[in-house]
Amino acid sequence: MLSAGLSTIAGGIVVLCVSLKIFLPYFWEDLVYFLRRKRSKATVKKWVSNGILSITDLFGQRVEKVPHKPFLIYEGMVYTYQDVDRRSNRVAQVFLHYGNLEKGDTVALLMSNEPDFIHVWFGLAKLGFIVAFLNTNIHSRSLLHCIKTCAAKALVIGEGKFCVKEFISHLLENNVAIWLMSTSCPFQHVHTLPDKLHKVSDNPVPSHLRAATDPRNTALYIFTSGSTGEDMTLAASLVFTHCGAVSQSVMYVTLPLYHISASLLGISGCIQFSTCVLKKKFSARQFWNDCRKYNVTMILYIGELCRYLCNQPCKEEDRVHQVRIALGNGIRPSVWKEFLMRFGPIKIFEFYGSTEGSLSFLNYTNQIGAVGRAGIFSKFLPSFELLEYDVWKQELIKDENGRCKKAPIGKPGLLVVQITEDAPFSGYVGNKEASEKKLLRNVLVEGDVYLDTGDLLMMDEDGFLYFTDRVGDTFRWKGENVATSEVAEIISMMDFVQEVNVYGVSIKDYEGRTGMAAIVLRPHYTFNGEKLYKHVVDFLPSYAQPRFVRIMDVMQITSTFKHQKMHLANEGFNPEIISEPLYFMHEPAHSYIPLTTEIYQKVVSGEIRL
Repeated sequence: MLSAGLSTIAGGIVVLCVSLKIFLPYFWEDLVYFLRRKRSKATVKKWVSNGILSITDLFGQRVEKVPHKPFLIYEGMVYTYQDVDRRSNRVAQVFLHYGNLEKGDTVALLMSNEPDFIHVWFGLAKLGFIVAFLNTNIHSRSLLHCIKTCAAKALVIGEGKFCVKEFISHLLENNVAIWLMSTSCPFQHVHTLPDKLHKVSDNPVPSHLRAATDPRNTALYIFTSGSTGEDMTLAASLVFTHCGAVSQSVMYVTLPLYHISASLLGISGCIQFSTCVLKKKFSARQFWNDCRKYNVTMILYIGELCRYLCNQPCKEEDRVHQVRIALGNGIRPSVWKEFLMRFGPIKIFEFYGSTEGSLSFLNYTNQIGAVGRAGIFSKFLPSFELLEYDVWKQELIKDENGRCKKAPIGKPGLLVVQITEDAPFSGYVGNKEASEKKLLRNVLVEGDVYLDTGDLLMMDEDGFLYFTDRVGDTFRWKGENVATSEVAEIISMMDFVQEVNVYGVSIKDYEGRTGMAAIVLRPHYTFNGEKLYKHVVDFLPSYAQPRFVRIMDVMQITSTFKHQKMHLANEGFNPEIISEPLYFMHEPAHSYIPLTTEIYQKVVSGEIRL
């Protein structure tokens, strides 16, 4: 009797497993990922109930448990959890005694990858300051714009970062205190930080100063992603646990720390008792040597990074390493396949997310090309939709009732995320107009509100999500978001430019799109390639500098008087197709030179690298 019962149960289990394999082939992966997310949410809730309301609170707890464990390795130097804690305490003490700042003030940080980036970040956070990470490639007007936008009361400049020296007087006149990571300074009224660190103690600052009161308080400003709350930094510290990371993991961070992937996913992720190997600058040649030297088990990437690694000469030891997890975004399917074939069985966790909204996707099944998956448990995630979008008119397609239409399976749609009390939208700092433009109202029913991500995604019949393209005023190049409106504003300063339209064009074997500017010249003016070259180099970071220029008689616009970008982008930069004058940014000549068929062929073949 008992035997028959057990046989029945066993048979039922077999039937269930077979049925799941046939009808729900990804059930177990979906379940494991769902449980990990649920556990992470419960962990954050528990932290908050125990008074851990910020990333520095969490770090302090880790210091108590593993004070002597290596937290950071930089250029061969090892910094334990306790080392980082004590030096960040000194930074906090310096600003407490000399800073003349109050809790809630914003301090901008312009530093390259180095241990003191983390020391300063944590030290400022311990005083309740909001830290704004600035892109170290920006300068001139763009830098001033960022500082003004986040209402920074102080600016900390890393050693050697004197690109703002011509603006120091302007900043001081606007009551922005300037701190240099140098022991001496040639400018008056500018503070130096390192020489003051040994004058103060490494004791924690008083608890009433450093204690966060609400995990939803703003912790970081990351350009151009808006604000990031303490709750998001806490949640970000758990992302690698979704990928199967353990406390013995060693993470290799080569991305710039001002980038959200390096700071929130990298440094915050390591606070789960892991160790971070920090690199000053990415080096494809040195990458795997470092991984072997430091026994790295996890890496962060952007699509370009993986391609750079694949472009290196093959070596016998390519598969000799301990890397098992790679987390990032932007890797092309072809590079993905080549990367795995060459460097071995590494689990690649491609993700999609933005700090504007509360939604993120993670490809936890290693489906090549996908950025995530809407499995059977996706109803427990913040609500999202893929809406039909007219890429030519750059507008949503609506039905006869004025409601948006959902994109069919297998077709790209605009990703929108529903705004609710549990999934809020904090908006862009100092720009209510831009924040409001991101919101879509009465999308599917009266009264609903969705966040427009500006991204086109496609869902296949198995629920896998694939990134298709960006729409609107932003494209991605060299791992950076390029705002076309900002580039156009800089180019429009030229005396010979009447109208300019900036967009991204695709090039074979390159991730993202590179910049191209369509220009209408002022009457009686001629195009000056040397002048434009000098101008964009002076005012724009390298990734935002348009590589191609197209001279047009009349700018193409939509019925709502918007520049038509998609049509121009699809036409590309082929001089055999486009009859209008084309120019190419040629660094050796320090000028934009005529784009010939020969130059075009060298660019698309890879002989000329961009």
